[in-house]
Amino acid sequence: MSATDPYVVAVAPNVHAFVQPDGGWCLNNAGFVGDARESLLVDTAATERRAGLLRAAVVDAGLALPRTIVSTHHHGDHTYGNGVFRPEARIIGHDNCRTEQLAAGRQLHLLWPQTDFGEVEILPPDLTYGDRLTLYVGETEVRVIHPGPAHTTGDSIVHLPEQGVVFTGDLIFHGGTPFLPMGSLAGSLRALELLRSLDASTVVPGHGRVTDPSAYDTTERYLRWVGELAAEGHAKGATPLETAHRADPGEFAAWQESERLVANLHRAYAELEGLPEGHPLDPAAVFGDMAAMNGGMPVACHA
Repeated sequence: MSATDPYVVAVAPNVHAFVQPDGGWCLNNAGFVGDARESLLVDTAATERRAGLLRAAVVDAGLALPRTIVSTHHHGDHTYGNGVFRPEARIIGHDNCRTEQLAAGRQLHLLWPQTDFGEVEILPPDLTYGDRLTLYVGETEVRVIHPGPAHTTGDSIVHLPEQGVVFTGDLIFHGGTPFLPMGSLAGSLRALELLRSLDASTVVPGHGRVTDPSAYDTTERYLRWVGELAAEGHAKGATPLETAHRADPGEFAAWQESERLVANLHRAYAELEGLPEGHPLDPAAVFGDMAAMNGGMPVACHA
């Protein structure tokens, strides 16, 4: 197995994480819960091929094919592979996840037209919820919780209370830079408090290696640093890009996708200006500034 091949981690009895190194753009994590009689899937993948690897991993672990997919949010790296699990699986997500996914459509194709995503059908949740939802996979209790606007406005946390496991979706990027332009800086900080309150010892992030609650602390330090940079830059009349260029990343210098800082500053500036959490930003400005931070090169899809 190469260092870039997906791998499966058994994080608790009947609970697995599907981890895709290196966790960069379009290399998300998924998970599956259950046994030979019934299973549930948390997210899929960005390409038909990678979703096929996920399907094979479920089968290789001795599980039934999933009857349920929980989408932690609408982004294509977590949802493009949904069709690989049809017709067996229904899809569950937050009300806003369905709305956002339908509005976004083939979003990854627009960003990365040269990437071979395979046969992709946009399949949003066909069962939605507003605040909390509890499912049972056999005897396993699965709690699906909406944290409010954070990474997006339609995020879901998947919590297995008896196993002490939480699938955070993109509320946590372990070893990667958070990405807030479609959500909220203030809301992301609130989401961390919610995650802490769940008291799960095993944390499966949306990207990066399986970790523990210490990831909440490092993420919080980053978010508060972004807030401080934004407050200083905004007060000086500097643009998000000017503020990002002047910033010293310090302990976050080794994180992947450092260009996301300017995208996060766009969101922080919007909140300083009184715009509602999750208010749409100009994607051309956000991705254009990230390319500028990236030496003039557009961000690259790793899938």
